[in-house]
Amino acid sequence: MEGKKTAGRQKIPLKKIEKYVDRCTTFSKRRSGLYKKASELVRENDVDLGIVLTSPTEAEKVYSFIHPTHNAVIDRFMNPTQEFDLGEHLVAENTRKKVNQLNDRLNELDRREKIAKDRMTSLSEMNKTREKSRWESIDQLNADDIMKFEAWLDVGEVMLKDQLREASSSSSQSPPKDADI
Repeated sequence: MEGKKTAGRQKIPLKKIEKYVDRCTTFSKRRSGLYKKASELVRENDVDLGIVLTSPTEAEKVYSFIHPTHNAVIDRFMNPTQEFDLGEHLVAENTRKKVNQLNDRLNELDRREKIAKDRMTSLSEMNKTREKSRWESIDQLNADDIMKFEAWLDVGEVMLKDQLREASSSSSQSPPKDADI
């Protein structure tokens, strides 16, 4: 069967990305995705988690995601069967609570940002349609409609000039010299 199409995402083989700029960009995106997944894992399963990454840049910048605290994660790794001491457990619980609150706030802000972007896109499309419709409707006028529209504009011009005269006579100032009265 020629031209077979697949729906959805395709698996890309994991291999080193040769182009430096592409590698840095991919690292940044994947790091963000990894942090998001780690945060979900912590929230949903109440686990202690530590991730340490070094960037592919020359500076070898180090990034980390540690929850609840680095001491709690290291202690859990070094002594997996030993219980937390009470102080460390309270710190971990407090940290977990703060992280959950911040995650909730971040999710709410993401939701609001998406709504605002969707609204801006919708308003932009409405403006484009409105402008297009306005000129299309003028283009569709016949000769009689054009004469009526022109007469309506002339009446509006006369009314505006009358209002300008009234405003000028009611105030002590004279109209500007360049006013067409």
